[in-house]
Amino acid sequence: MFNVIRIPAFKDNYIWLLRKGASAAVVDPGDARPVLDVLDREGLSLTSILVTHHHADHQGGVAELLAHHPAEVFGPAAESIAGLSRPLSGGETVRIAACDVEFQVIAVPGHTLGHIAYYGAGCVFCGDTLFAGGCGRLFEGTAALMADSLARLAALPDDTAVYCAHEYTEANLRFALAVEPGNLQLQSRVDEVARARARGLATVPSTMAIEKASNPFLRCGEPEVAASARRRVPAAADEVAVFAALREWKNGF
Repeated sequence: MFNVIRIPAFKDNYIWLLRKGASAAVVDPGDARPVLDVLDREGLSLTSILVTHHHADHQGGVAELLAHHPAEVFGPAAESIAGLSRPLSGGETVRIAACDVEFQVIAVPGHTLGHIAYYGAGCVFCGDTLFAGGCGRLFEGTAALMADSLARLAALPDDTAVYCAHEYTEANLRFALAVEPGNLQLQSRVDEVARARARGLATVPSTMAIEKASNPFLRCGEPEVAASARRRVPAAADEVAVFAALREWKNGF
């Protein structure tokens, strides 16, 4: 089994480095410098780069990393990804030999149209589709696309470790509490996250069980969540419409 190293970048990004022995892979390297620092410090050889979508804070470091390490670059075929050598659309299984792991590639459009996630070894690297306590904005896709993508991720086993790409959890949970104030598990999570952040600790990864219990975007069928959405959009008749109302509410929250 590989070890996962969290590499902070920019204001609130996380780059994930997967290490086994002296070999490494990296997920969503928006900035090369902090990755190169870890590789140099630990004496690691980078063999694979996994990209979830085309936004610069997820792939901006790829070209510089390739200048130092001749790695394979996995990423969405439908998007412009620097140095892409393994284009993916979802449904494939890819083997990262250096880390001795196979990932199922899951198409999760919504945030961007070609967005993909990587699931394997009990982990999902989901970029900006599913966040701890929230989900990504709909920059390119529709509410129906994103709701379907989130349902696909929510179908993964409860103990799946959810590695998203940003430390947004506190803000996401403030919104979640406005949506579903009666959720006792959510209330407990709010307190736990506040304590962690007060100590400067990361709140990612979470687990799929935690997300299904406290993330409103995975709970659009719950009565309190739906009622909160309908107070803002009375015509939100089904779960996709509830999701759309929640996402629009969160945009201005």
